Amino acid sequence: MEATEAPAEPGRSGGRYIVVKELEAGVLVMDVTRVRDTRSHHSERLDAGEVLVAQFTELTAVIKVRGRAEILTEVGALQSG
Repeated sequence: MEATEAPAEPGRSGGRYIVVKELEAGVLVMDVTRVRDTRSHHSERLDAGEVLVAQFTELTAVIKVRGRAEILTEVGALQSG
């Protein structure tokens, strides 16, 4: 997977993307903020056949995947779970 980065628009981050493809129902994807009080910001539960495209932004420091999933990044692919 080759990563390309579009020019950042004013007020938007030019963060990197990852792709999470569920390999079993119920995969949970969570992001953690990088603001003063680090905390979970958002979560999504993936069902059968779903794929999530996520972006690291000015506020998103960590993306956590719980369950069996294929994760594609600009530096390679790996499987969780």
